[in-house]
Amino acid sequence: MRGLLLLLCLSLAFPALHSQTARRVGSPFLPGTEPSDAPQEWKKLIGLFRYDTETVDILERAQKLYWQAKGGPGQWNAEYAIASGPGEEWRILQSVPISQKPVPPSSFSITRAADGTVVELKIGETVYRRIDAGADPANYFHIQLTKPLEQLRAAALAAQPPVETGPFRKPDLVELTTLDPAIHLDIRYAQTNNFLSTPVYTQARAFMQRPAAEALLRVLHKLQPLGYGLLIHDGYRPWYVTKIFWDATPPADHNFVADPQKGSRHNRGCAVDLTLYHVATGKPVEMTGLYDEMSPRSFPDFPGGTSLQRWHRDLLQRAMESEGFTVNEDEWWHFDYKDWRLYPILNVPFEKLGSAAPAA
Repeated sequence: MRGLLLLLCLSLAFPALHSQTARRVGSPFLPGTEPSDAPQEWKKLIGLFRYDTETVDILERAQKLYWQAKGGPGQWNAEYAIASGPGEEWRILQSVPISQKPVPPSSFSITRAADGTVVELKIGETVYRRIDAGADPANYFHIQLTKPLEQLRAAALAAQPPVETGPFRKPDLVELTTLDPAIHLDIRYAQTNNFLSTPVYTQARAFMQRPAAEALLRVLHKLQPLGYGLLIHDGYRPWYVTKIFWDATPPADHNFVADPQKGSRHNRGCAVDLTLYHVATGKPVEMTGLYDEMSPRSFPDFPGGTSLQRWHRDLLQRAMESEGFTVNEDEWWHFDYKDWRLYPILNVPFEKLGSAAPAA
């Protein structure tokens, strides 16, 4: 008993020790053993590159670098090991067993941006250019607006959500930050670092329907002993904002935004965009891609990135699924609560919502 009391006191006094103990003991949400992080120099190379119709994904797996190639539609159809030499020299080694088009060992040169991120790969005369945002969160994805935002906002506010037939539950939106101070916010649509490059929300707040909010709180409490908290990017989204996103986005990228004629699960208060942060530092966890990135790195089954990034992405998904959430097939950060069909589409602006107030 004395030993248990001592361990409890140490856990309360030293959260980092508590986290390490929890990880050693294990958790049903851990996707296997936590892997070691990849070298920082490798992270500047890891990513998606393209030449013509061929896409190349450079990734780390088990402390080794690989070059995966995909030509046109279909699965990744070739894989090669990569070795680094002194200085700027990188070499493609022999193909590994899954490869269907072996190539002889060859060196490739790289071109870096000012921050050291590799932006081009060149083998002979073939140049592969980076098509993702790299590792720097400042490189958020953005689109060219189809019209000025104020025109889009005026049209959206004048429009009406689609008519639905019930019955529906009475809305009961809860402000997430009132549940636990360990729920942190980074509401991108109230800032300029979003895919529209301009604030759309007038307030940096996040709400969810009460059952979904309480389920999210349970997820947080399961992750905290492992050393992680939840960082919220978006929750309930008024319908008019969904219409702004749709009208502002070129049709080629409409799979990344919701159709206002169908409504979004965000509009129902049953969807949340989020990631993990380290409790010890308060800093966001590195994932395989950036929030709102319109690239294959956003897919929850994207094979690239580093082993640790994929491990963190899978940990978030497992924890959320344990409380009734389902990940979006196009966005690793987007989760829908199981009861979303039971709530109506809402178009109540944040200004009319008090803390934990019902959306009436």
